[in-house]
Amino acid sequence: MTDYLMAEAGIRQLHARYADAVFRKDFAAFADCFTEDAEWRLGSYVLRGPREAAAFLRERIGNSHWVLMNFRSPILEIGQGVATGRTYVTELNAYKNAAPGHTIATYYERFAERNGVWRRAWAFFQLHYMGAEDLSGTFYPQVDYGPPPAMPPEDAL
Repeated sequence: MTDYLMAEAGIRQLHARYADAVFRKDFAAFADCFTEDAEWRLGSYVLRGPREAAAFLRERIGNSHWVLMNFRSPILEIGQGVATGRTYVTELNAYKNAAPGHTIATYYERFAERNGVWRRAWAFFQLHYMGAEDLSGTFYPQVDYGPPPAMPPEDAL
């Protein structure tokens, strides 16, 4: 049980570091959230490695004053220094053009522990909603991958 609790705490810290890096637009800290061979899938994008992930964030976040991410409690399967997880996420985006920017999504992730620090090895961002906070915006069709620990296929888009 101790190993599970330590891994869960490490993954929660990863999510906290990730959200902090996004909010502060700290691209080096953001890149440090990924393993060297990581893959991050969102929309039609497939980003490989921490440098591509950080470059994508730098490009996309330029139209925002800030982005505040809120990770819910992750649902985890942990063992042998690797873990899979499903985490519900909301974002408040303060766009410079004042467009509404509330999102609801799920992150499906594979994590790896490297030198005592948990990082993302693979992540799939499934967007559920984008628009105003009153939920009058756009809801997106979803694929249900089943109850945890079910995950999307590694080549999912």
